[in-house]
Amino acid sequence: MVYFDAMGSDVAVEVDAGVAVVTLNRPEQLNVYTAKMGTLLSRAYRDCDDDDDVRAIVVTGAGRAFCAGADFSGSASPFDAPADDSGFTASPIDPAAFELRKPVIAALNGHAIGIGLTIALQADMRIVADDAKYAVAQVRRGVIPDCMSHWTLAQLTNLGVAAEVLLTGRTFTGGEAVAWGIANHALPAAQVLGRALEIARDIATNVAPMSAALSKRLLWDSAVHGYTPRQVAALETQLHRRVMGTDDAREGVVAFLDRRPPRFTARISAEWTALPEPEV
Repeated sequence: MVYFDAMGSDVAVEVDAGVAVVTLNRPEQLNVYTAKMGTLLSRAYRDCDDDDDVRAIVVTGAGRAFCAGADFSGSASPFDAPADDSGFTASPIDPAAFELRKPVIAALNGHAIGIGLTIALQADMRIVADDAKYAVAQVRRGVIPDCMSHWTLAQLTNLGVAAEVLLTGRTFTGGEAVAWGIANHALPAAQVLGRALEIARDIATNVAPMSAALSKRLLWDSAVHGYTPRQVAALETQLHRRVMGTDDAREGVVAFLDRRPPRFTARISAEWTALPEPEV
């Protein structure tokens, strides 16, 4: 199934074999970010998260860039003071990728600057082009970094690296991103999407959807709420009890013993319940 925005396809979504590919689709403009793109990306994330046929999500850019920052081509700058402050948010992608129940892999096939990179920092994994340019450059434009990057970067790497990225706004390479822990793999640009799809298809084929959803939520919630190791242990125990003895738990073992791909049947849309609160 394929979705396109009828007003210009600034974001395109294609689902095949359990993998949704969400493409920022303004290649002639290097996929520079607009409010419309943010709205469409948010909608695409919600649609994919609610679709049981989607097991993993890859977000990428059309052409030779992932997203080269904010769109400055209009008569008004995106950094102008808003006429009505009540409608402004520095985190326009809602839900953020880490809030979804499906694994999200960002395939940064080319340059990712400013909000282009801070959007990708919200994904679970990042595959980057080794020779592309990456930067959270907002401090060099007179504003500050967005999309929760003061938090995501501090989770992905250490405080010193996060400070260097956010406070200098300097450009760095895909290789540096991997060395810093910001990205998982750096490859030639032509191989980035293929590697991301390889990971996503492996998840779609071999990973139980409820197991992935629960593990992802616990991983990110532990960071958000600062759970102690013993609180995490207690939650892991509770979540194990939720999935142990289910059809998918039995299928995972049988498929492994039979040396065949599993046929998982859990439906997150119907069976999902929020994680319990940890004991203090």
